[in-house]
Amino acid sequence: MNVYKKLQAARAKLHKTPLGKSGKNSFAKFNYFELSDFLPEVTAIFNELGLCEVINFNTDTATLTIHDADADGQIVFTTPLVYADMGKVQSIQNLGATHTYIRRYLYLLAMNVLENDVVDAAEPKSSPKAEAKPDPKPAPKPAVKQLDMKGAPGDWQIRITGEGAWDKIAMDAAKLALDVAATADDCTSIFKVNHAIFEKMKMEYPTQYDLLIKQFKARKAALLAIQE
Repeated sequence: MNVYKKLQAARAKLHKTPLGKSGKNSFAKFNYFELSDFLPEVTAIFNELGLCEVINFNTDTATLTIHDADADGQIVFTTPLVYADMGKVQSIQNLGATHTYIRRYLYLLAMNVLENDVVDAAEPKSSPKAEAKPDPKPAPKPAVKQLDMKGAPGDWQIRITGEGAWDKIAMDAAKLALDVAATADDCTSIFKVNHAIFEKMKMEYPTQYDLLIKQFKARKAALLAIQE
């Protein structure tokens, strides 16, 4: 059995294994998989089938390589590496959080584990269809926009780099900052420092922005309750 058949068998075994979702998103009302929810099962299945995974990080990307332990075959999964820079926490905490998030996404990708899609799935309103006209010249493909957005300098600054859609990255970075926040004033500071990013999200991703505001309000209320 080659590495592709082994990986497919591993996916099938994992999908038949009951897994609990310990991550909770109280704002979008769904649960999600934490790394610890499925990684022990993946490790056991890989060991049974003769597979071994290796994760590597470089400046721009992270890769998960699944090796056939009995032969030379391998399968590589790659994702852009995005950092959330927050001056309020130590650099090693930023690095650890980045590694945890990226590892989670790579394993979900490799094992075909389904997650909730928080993007509004409502169908757009129907509109009259215009008569199709032949275009003798194919339209040029739009250039992929490189991202480099960051909040104001100082504590709690968030920076987003990479390319393509960035709303999920911004939501994850904000959640990480709020998880670290110790007081309600910290929540206010996070929003003020990164106001430019959140305003851009409001214009380009209004549904995500509404979720973000609920996230800030809920975290601030929870911290106020603790302080009282």
